[in-house]
Amino acid sequence: MAHTIHDKVKLLARVRRIRGQVEGVERLLEEEKDCNLILQTIASCRGAIDSLMAEVMEGHIRTHVVDPKEKNAERVEAVEQLIDVIRAYLK
Repeated sequence: MAHTIHDKVKLLARVRRIRGQVEGVERLLEEEKDCNLILQTIASCRGAIDSLMAEVMEGHIRTHVVDPKEKNAERVEAVEQLIDVIRAYLK
């Protein structure tokens, strides 16, 4: 868990922004706002959650799946490719 402890302040700030977005969806629903606005806000929430997931997954891979001191060029390249695929998938 070292990577989440190291990035704790940044990750918690993201979670708080996400909370604000979700509360925004709630307000929009309570105020019976236009569904297009509600859908856009939900999409923003999903994007923020996906970005948070990608960041935590990247830290997990770099810290727990591969040795951070890895010298094998093929393995390092494979890790970078995996992280790129995860980020693209979660966009």
